[in-house]
Amino acid sequence: MSEPGTAAWRRAQASRLLDFGRGAELPDGGFGWLGDDGAVDPAQPCPLYINARMTHVFALAHLQGAAGADALAASGIAAFTSRYADRGNGGWFAETDRSGQVTDSAKANYAHAHVLLAASSATAAGIPGADALLAAAAAAIERHFWSDAEGCAVESWNADFTVSEPYRGANSNMHSVEAYLAAGDVTGDPAWHARAASIAARLIDRYARANSWRVPEHYDGQWRPLLDYNIDRPADQFRPYGTTPGHSFEWARLLLDLAAAQAAPPAWLAEAATALFDTAVADAENRDGHPGLIYTVDENGQPVVTARLHWVACEAVLAADALRRRTGQPRFAAAASRWWDEIDRYFIDRKRGGWRQELAPDMTPAASTWSGKPDVYHSYQALLFPSLPLSPSAAVALAVR
Repeated sequence: MSEPGTAAWRRAQASRLLDFGRGAELPDGGFGWLGDDGAVDPAQPCPLYINARMTHVFALAHLQGAAGADALAASGIAAFTSRYADRGNGGWFAETDRSGQVTDSAKANYAHAHVLLAASSATAAGIPGADALLAAAAAAIERHFWSDAEGCAVESWNADFTVSEPYRGANSNMHSVEAYLAAGDVTGDPAWHARAASIAARLIDRYARANSWRVPEHYDGQWRPLLDYNIDRPADQFRPYGTTPGHSFEWARLLLDLAAAQAAPPAWLAEAATALFDTAVADAENRDGHPGLIYTVDENGQPVVTARLHWVACEAVLAADALRRRTGQPRFAAAASRWWDEIDRYFIDRKRGGWRQELAPDMTPAASTWSGKPDVYHSYQALLFPSLPLSPSAAVALAVR
């Protein structure tokens, strides 16, 4: 058996993960929420972002030659129209039930960013209908979510785009950076990369730099940090109180992707990527006598939620790999090796398939934040990206091989 994290090991794990992820396809198209056993959980909704993430994954898998992945990606593309599209007001509803009935009519930037990502990857993969979806997603974001005045994306709207939430989030803007880089690579429109750079400059070079390289996650409608936001809901899935080291790892990787996409990137991108990484390691690792990386800390770096989430480990290994390639420093390779070992030992579920989403501090399976194994987006990217350049984005890099 290959050592965890090596190319051969990652290829084998990616194949197992795709087999597990195939179970997410719904009978009428699109993807549902996977349970622990690899079947769609009937008790869970069908969020737009999960359909987008799984479509993105299977588009990438098709580009890698995975049998049947093109049909699965096409199923996801069709579901955006058949299940989620708001034909009256535009955009896509945030959530449906398994029968296709809308259960959350909000229009969220987080989910729309994932639609843009899925459409970009599927377009690069040649999936039928993807180019039309990409045009629609770009139009919806440009009309409703991107704010030239703010240099960032607004958070969410009601169904008919008449009431905007008086909240701004670093999480959804971070995923906008990811999606905008992909859209720019696929379309050739430089506006997308410029928008990604604008978001990074505000949230990282301005706010994170001023906050000891911890990313303030929550803001009001005028971009004033809300440091006590959700203090009574510290383990919220998308808006937890405090700051999230996993997002600092994710930002570090995205900053290096952004730098690699520019002929003359500003020096602060690499500086910030290293600072975010180092602060996240100090905040998240070895804080309670157990292995793994904790979920959240407060503004001073003190632990708040000490569960170990699989996506944090995924983003940690990707940030370490990107920094190793950018700097050549062996300490980043050592960190990646350490975390790959933990992923192999604790997160991969060899009995039921997939990766455990959450572990308790003693590294046993838990479900205080997440139920089941909803999608394979973070884990599949962790297995794939170390074999690809930092730029262009994954689908384009695979398409031109």
